[in-house]
Amino acid sequence: MKRFLPVGVIIVALLIIFFVFRRCTSSGTSTYQTATVTRGPITQLVTATGTLNPVVNVQVGSQVSGNIAKLFVDFNSQVKAGQTVAQIDPMLFQAAVTQAEGDLASSQAALELAKLNGDRIQKLFLQKNSAQQDLDSAVAALHQAEANVKIKQGALDKAKADLDHSTITSPIDGVVISRNVDVGQTVAASLQAPVIFQIANDLAKMQIDSNVAEADVGAIEVGQDVDFTVDAFPTRTFHGKVVQVRNAPITVQNVVTYDTVIGVENKDLKLKPGMTANVSIIIAHKDNVLQIKNAALRYRPADAATAATPSQQPRPVSSPGGQRPTAAREPKPERTVYILSYGRPKAVQIKTGIGDGIATEVTEGLNEGDRVITAELTSSSAASSPSTNPFSGARRFP
Repeated sequence: MKRFLPVGVIIVALLIIFFVFRRCTSSGTSTYQTATVTRGPITQLVTATGTLNPVVNVQVGSQVSGNIAKLFVDFNSQVKAGQTVAQIDPMLFQAAVTQAEGDLASSQAALELAKLNGDRIQKLFLQKNSAQQDLDSAVAALHQAEANVKIKQGALDKAKADLDHSTITSPIDGVVISRNVDVGQTVAASLQAPVIFQIANDLAKMQIDSNVAEADVGAIEVGQDVDFTVDAFPTRTFHGKVVQVRNAPITVQNVVTYDTVIGVENKDLKLKPGMTANVSIIIAHKDNVLQIKNAALRYRPADAATAATPSQQPRPVSSPGGQRPTAAREPKPERTVYILSYGRPKAVQIKTGIGDGIATEVTEGLNEGDRVITAELTSSSAASSPSTNPFSGARRFP
């Protein structure tokens, strides 16, 4: 004959099991998010922005003032060195040349008269028919006439130079990228030469003037490869090389940057002067290396974070002026990460290499396939999150 437990005993046992389970689930047990140590390529970069410019860019101006009578070139015109590109009205300059020639002829006639008079006074003085004072006056008049000829000759040379400058020529071979005047417009060259044309020597070879933060400029060297994009071609990556790191600092709102010049080949002429380039300077590159996510380097268990000394606690790195640091920061060679051991975090000392801002190379301490902790999730926090609350009204899709 079978004996059954009383219903009350069964109910009491079920209640005990329920409360024990409820207590265990509400005690805040922890679960961990992990990432796998993988192999692959990694590239360390310095990012910056810059402007595309021609390597040789000449501003053609005018040394004389006047009205623009003729323009012989326009935007995008190909020009040769010495080619006439504009003509300022030469009438006033031609009149000045004519006047200077007349003044020179008059002074030369006065010089001839002074020479004849000097010779006459010299003969009379030798015959003792003239005083020494007359001879001295004749010699002084002769020297004054000679000096006056030189003055008039200088005025004539200046007038001719102004006439020549009224014809504006191109100093280099290239292409006109800017024209700032029209026919009939007056240019005034009183304090500074007005810019009439801007001529680029060769648009097939250009350069990027990029501003690199002072915290990153120490990693830049001449000859490093550069990848960059422009807004006009967002799906295309262009390439160049660092050709110069200039020492002159550029300070804007207490942020110090340095002009890093990047040489660019532009054979298809797709790149145009003035375009903004988003530059990535390749500092280092390695293939088939162990790497972990940077989140694993930032993770610390709650008890380890509170017990860490100030020197052991991670410190955020920021550049002057609050700029976001790039991947060129040299990571600490020895770091601590955590792996799961019997359900608990276990500290592992590793040595790191280069990083790209997302992942970091591991040189010692881990093997491929190891799983490192990147975040800690508690069941109580997970239950209270809107994404897992069944009464939040949000739909969850598989």
